[in-house]
Amino acid sequence: MKKQLTKLSLILVAIACIIPMAAFALTPYSTDFESNPLPGEGVMLGDNWLVYANVFGSDMSWWYGYGAFPAPNDGAAFCAIATGESMSPQALSVYSDYNNADHGNGAILECNVFQEQIVDAADVGTTWTYQLETKLGNIAGNSTAGAFIKTLDPGAGWAMTNFIDVDLTNTSGSWTTYELQILIDATLPGQILQFGFYSYAGGYEPSGIFYDNIEFNLSTVSNEDCSMGELKMLFR
Repeated sequence: MKKQLTKLSLILVAIACIIPMAAFALTPYSTDFESNPLPGEGVMLGDNWLVYANVFGSDMSWWYGYGAFPAPNDGAAFCAIATGESMSPQALSVYSDYNNADHGNGAILECNVFQEQIVDAADVGTTWTYQLETKLGNIAGNSTAGAFIKTLDPGAGWAMTNFIDVDLTNTSGSWTTYELQILIDATLPGQILQFGFYSYAGGYEPSGIFYDNIEFNLSTVSNEDCSMGELKMLFR
């Protein structure tokens, strides 16, 4: 009977080590873009992808912004599913909003394609990893591109409180894996966390980069020691 109780206690402690992950407000996300529809007029990318653009003058003075809108998938603006660029049938091509006529008026467009979630107090102390695969597209001229994790504080006028990025302007013509990480600290509960891609382009210059196999996952589940060594220490 004592052995049975000890075994049950071990199981309960193991479960207790798992439960905190279910309490986190941030949620793991992954996609290989295989379930997204092919591009077409009026077709949307779906799967909760959003877009937002900031428009600047040639001196990078801010003109205006627009969004967030559901991400399109028609080929003309922000992003579209691409085929034939990956070991899997579909990938995502990300680029500027070429529907915006200010491309021809000296503007520089910062175009963002992203997922977003809300940080909860239960997330504090955890680290999250954003992993992605990239491949060079048709980017040229003065266009630049990259991937990012950012946090925004809606209680402070949507101030950006974190911006973690990697410049992919000169990424390889072969598929290459990149990782970004963010530690959720005590200042972030209630803020918006976004992860995704950006481009800067003007004058209708090409800006495309391909992306595939996106992963946003918890890196640190808990600060508690849930190792078998710790479990044995509890029941000596």
